[in-house]
Amino acid sequence: MSKKGYWMAMVDVRDADIYKKYIETNGTAFSKYGAKFLVRAGRHTEPEGPTGNRHVIIEFDSYETALACYNSPEYQEALKHRLAGSVGKVAIVEGA
Repeated sequence: MSKKGYWMAMVDVRDADIYKKYIETNGTAFSKYGAKFLVRAGRHTEPEGPTGNRHVIIEFDSYETALACYNSPEYQEALKHRLAGSVGKVAIVEGA
């Protein structure tokens, strides 16, 4: 049985209007690759310094699926909006 894959993102949204376009366009890729949102914004605490104003954890059936989603043409098109409207860090990890 393969381990799950996760996206972990800490993002500082700088332009809400542009970021909204990212949210409107990323669903195609997430649906295609079976993404399950475990964390999507919400309250947070930053005990070790600033981490951004939006935090997301997305689960995929496998690490390979998580990578395929990120590299897909559908997500890469949506990503242009995230990069234009925010600054962040994303890690794709294998987990339990």
